[in-house]
Amino acid sequence: MIRINVEITVSEQKRAKVLDNILRLAEKSRKETGCAGYEIFENSTRPESLLILETWESPEALAAHEQTEHFTTLVPITHENSEKMEIKKFSF
Repeated sequence: MIRINVEITVSEQKRAKVLDNILRLAEKSRKETGCAGYEIFENSTRPESLLILETWESPEALAAHEQTEHFTTLVPITHENSEKMEIKKFSF
């Protein structure tokens, strides 16, 4: 299993756009083969902070996800509109 934690910092002006974008990404990603979980969290004390927790069944499932149209389209939009985006990858 692979866990991806994506910590996003976004300005107040771009927050709605980024959140909408990652919600669309999550909706499509959850339907993929090998996606064991895809959750989005909004920090209740720091509105500029968003967190995505993805769980993939295998490295192959994650690699296939990274080639999908929704990934290659929506992730760059999120990155462009975020102040900071930190990705951490774990195996378990």
